[in-house]
This record gives sequence, C-alpha cells and structure tokens, in this order.
Amino acid sequence: MAAYLVQSVREMVWLVDSRTSEKPTNDLQQADHPNVGSAKAAKSHRRHVGRDEHAAEDLLGTRMQIKRKKRTVAGVDQDELLDPLILADPDSCFHEFMGVHIHHKISTAEGDEDELKPVEVSISQESSHSHAGNDRLGLPMILLHGFAASLFSWRKVMKPLANLVGSSVLAFDRPAFGLTSRVLEYPLNPSSAMAASTQLNPYSTAFSTSATLSFMGMLMGDKAILVGHSAGCVVAVDAYFEEPERVAALILVAPAIVAPLLLPSNSNKGELSEREGDMENRGSVWDDKEHMIYSVLIFLQAVCFRVQEAVIWMIKKSIYLLSCFCKNLLSEILRSYFAVLMVRFIFDRFGLAIVRNSWYDASLATEQDINGYTKPLRAKDWDRAILEFVIALLSDIKPKELPSCKRSLSEIACPVLIITGDHDHIVPAWNAKRLSRAIPGSHLRLIENCGHLPHEEKPQEFLSTVGEFLLNLKDV
Repeated sequence: MAAYLVQSVREMVWLVDSRTSEKPTNDLQQADHPNVGSAKAAKSHRRHVGRDEHAAEDLLGTRMQIKRKKRTVAGVDQDELLDPLILADPDSCFHEFMGVHIHHKISTAEGDEDELKPVEVSISQESSHSHAGNDRLGLPMILLHGFAASLFSWRKVMKPLANLVGSSVLAFDRPAFGLTSRVLEYPLNPSSAMAASTQLNPYSTAFSTSATLSFMGMLMGDKAILVGHSAGCVVAVDAYFEEPERVAALILVAPAIVAPLLLPSNSNKGELSEREGDMENRGSVWDDKEHMIYSVLIFLQAVCFRVQEAVIWMIKKSIYLLSCFCKNLLSEILRSYFAVLMVRFIFDRFGLAIVRNSWYDASLATEQDINGYTKPLRAKDWDRAILEFVIALLSDIKPKELPSCKRSLSEIACPVLIITGDHDHIVPAWNAKRLSRAIPGSHLRLIENCGHLPHEEKPQEFLSTVGEFLLNLKDV
C-alpha cells in the first residue's frame, strides 16, 4: 500500500512538472516511465534545438548586416573594389605619364551640329554670327577638375566647348581621383639614385602641372586654353607660370585660390614713390606743419609695409619648420589603417551631403550625378590614394614654393575669365571678386542662383559666358 502511494505521488509530480515546464525530465523519472518520459523529453529537446537554430540564424544575419554596413561607403560596396581599367567607359582613354596611367577623354569639334545650336542661342546675336562657319579660334582646351571630383563633372560642356573653340577639348582625372591608377609606391622607376630623387610625387600639384603640359603637347597646339574648377584652378595657374608662352588664356571656375587681402606690395611701393616725388616737386618747406605731418605719415606707412613683409616671412618660416618637424610623424599616421578608416567614415557621412550642397538647387542633383561622383569609390585603393594626396600637400609646403600670392597673381599677363555662382557655399563669391581685383585685366562673371558647379548647374549660362570671352580673345 505504501509503495503504491509513493508511486502515485511520483506520477502526479511528474505530470505537473511536464505541463508547467519544457525542461526534460531527470533520469529517475524517465526510468519509472520510459515511454512517456522519453517522448516528452524528445519533444522538449526539439523545441529547444529549434529555438537555438532560429536564434543563431538571427544573430548571424544581424552580424552580416553590421559587417555589410561597415563595408559600404556612400552606398558603394567596398568588398568588391575593381581596377580602374575595368570601370572605364567606352570612350575612356589612358595615357601613361611617369608610370601613372592617367584616365582622360577627348571631345572634338567634329560631330552633330545640333550640339552647337543651344550654345549659339544662349550667346548674343552678334556672337552667334561670329561663330558661324569656321570663324573660330582653333585652340585646344584642357579641363582640370577640383578636389574629390573627376572629368565626369565636365560631361555637359565638353562637346559644346569643342564646338566653340573649333578644336579638341581634353579632360583628365588627376592622380588620387577618378579612374587614374592609384600608385602607392614611388619613385616608380628608381633605375638610378638621381632619377629617384628627381621623380615627382604623383599626387603632388607639380605632377598634375607637368601632366597638363604633357597633354598640351599631345593636342599638337602651340598654345592652349586652360580651364580649372575649384582646386583645379591652382594647377592651371601653376601651368601658366611654368610655361606662360604656351597658355593662351585662363578660365577659372569657382577658383579655390585664396585671394590676397592687401594690395600687391609693388603697387604700394609705387604709390609711395609717387607721393615722395610729388612732395619733392612741390618744393615743400620742412618747416611747414602740413608737410611735416605728410612726411610722418609716409614714414609710418613704409614702416607698416616692412613689418608686414617681416611677419609674412616669419609665418612662412614657422610653417616650414613645423612641417619639417611633423611631416614624418604625420605621414606615418596618415598611412595607418586608422587613417584609412577615418577617410571612409568622412566620405560615408559627409560625401553625398557635400556633393548636394555644391548645387544651389539640390533637387537638380540627379541620381545619375550622384552615381557619377561615387563611381571612383569602386576603384581599388581609392582611400589610400586620398591620404597620399594629403601627404603630398603637406610636403609641398616649402619657403621657396611659397611666393607672395598677391605678387604672383599680379604677374599674370594672359587673358583671364573668372566664373562663379552667387550662392557658392564651398568657395564664397566674395573670394572670386577679390581674386579678380588681384589679377590685372581679368573679367569676372557671377551666375545668379548658382552654386559651386556653374558648368553643371547652369551649363547654358556657363557656355554663353565662355563664348563671349572667346570672342574677345579672338579680337586681341
């Protein structure tokens, strides 16, 4: 009897536990009820296994999504980066210069005449008559894009510009941008110590300047018109100073060149000498109070100019010493994996926003425009090339390469056209206005309701302005 009661209690406890909990029974219960216990335990085990499998799949999927997000920059998958040659368009060309395969495109005046009609309509009637037939300059033109851009930005105006000048128009991707090959080790041809020491850094401004002059020779013209946009204006101006006799004119679009805040020192010295000569011609008497005050003011002004020149020299020297001290350290930091991650983070978070902010009307930036600007992010080593470009900028800071900006700009003798948008949020329009005053004889044109990309946002007004400038250039 007692044994029967104990067995009954065990059975009741087992039933309660099996219904209120999904845990498998212990060995003693399974031994007492081998059939029922094993079935319940197997069912509970299958439930636990199923839940574990679902949890594992969810966790794995979450990890894959996190990994996929970390490997995407501005919507471009970074797990399958390709060689620039594979990303090239059917009309793309590559020119090897100092071991670098430079991606470029060429548009010629030969083609559909329909492309010339919109340009002629946008220009004044007098200009359109002058453009008829073969009455054109016949000068080749080279287009230089800005920072983090590519020749893609010139796609709307390349063919019309070729029709305007009646010659070839060439645009190329500067190293570190577009589809030009990324070089991470240089010198490229260290056949001798002298060659290694004289070879240019492919990411330096000097290299882009030399490449521009090389393309000018490729176009088989005695002279060429250089068109720069934003940071590309620096390359255009440097190319002019390198060989001014080969540059017919400069067209600076939203120029990222810091305009001088003060007048050129030469003109100030001229004003001083004129005032001194005028005072001598007057035969002034030093006892006269008015002439005494005037001479004191001239002396103080001369002292201010000398102090200004001394301060500028000290700043340049300090920058040079600081760069020499920190250059090696900064180079190592910028070549680290942490810097690569920072570049990817910056382009991912702010890249598309900067592109859209370059337009005055952001709605004009189509999906095709965005894809064109992000296409170079599919090229291998694009991030490391950007860092090499920054290192090259730091290495370019030397006293002998820092002439007085206001003095060098005032020495430009060729015709210059400056075009900028009145709502440029990247390079303010007031900088272009000051730059036009610093370059003697330059022409300034502000395009209304336009941002940092006049040749993309307002292509017809841009072409009209360039057409009028070329007419005046032909008359010179």
